[in-house]
Amino acid sequence: MTPPSVVPAPREAPIALFEYLLRLGDDRLVLGHRLSEWCGHGPILEEDIATSNIALDLLGQATMFLRFAGEVEGKGRDEDALAYFREVVDFRNCHMVELPRGDFAFTTARQFFFDVHAVVLLDALSRSTNASLAAIAAKSLKEAKYHVRHSGEWMLKLGDGTEESHRRVQKAVDDLWRFTPELFAVDDVDAALVGEGTVPDMATLEPQWSSLVRDVIARATLTLPHDVVRAPRMRGGRTGAHTEHLGHMLAEMQIVARSHPGATW
Repeated sequence: MTPPSVVPAPREAPIALFEYLLRLGDDRLVLGHRLSEWCGHGPILEEDIATSNIALDLLGQATMFLRFAGEVEGKGRDEDALAYFREVVDFRNCHMVELPRGDFAFTTARQFFFDVHAVVLLDALSRSTNASLAAIAAKSLKEAKYHVRHSGEWMLKLGDGTEESHRRVQKAVDDLWRFTPELFAVDDVDAALVGEGTVPDMATLEPQWSSLVRDVIARATLTLPHDVVRAPRMRGGRTGAHTEHLGHMLAEMQIVARSHPGATW
């Protein structure tokens, strides 16, 4: 994947833009790694290949967002340095993407929730006043539209399939629902960028996400937990407070780069 040419970052809120780009990149880096854990273990050969390709798409998107983050930071760190030489507390991904892969139903439900969010957000970011961010978002959006179609179809197959597949994917939905509010949580980073039109107001995107999710859930004969279950918001990932699962994952993901710093091939 060849990233779009990078236009110099605007001077407004460079620290906020750096943090925001880390969030976009880290979500995709971590989720891509989780999906890669299915390589060779998919339920059928075609799905094994499809899941691996989606993982590669997410890693390609992470590369673009983290590369731009390094440009904005201006400290000489490229996408590899940001991926392999940051500590757990420096990662800005949401909690949902770092959870262990679970069974195929769990992976499918998580991917579906994330994919719908990605399409809604990337579509809005493709109209950003920051030309570089808009270009990366537009390029990523093309892949995200395929991803959401793929995960949505699997939600329908599992939900309206056998009694066992329905039970498993319903449990996955129940377990994951409390993590979804973090996808739309806002803080000072967002506030610093919304006013300039660099990023969208997440409050305007959540209803669209909710409508798309609820449509597929209903057609899959599944049910969403009552909203009270979603109220205790699982937050902290955006500021570096993570579950224990991320540390274990990063130890595996970063070991080669840290064992041979500076190596090229």
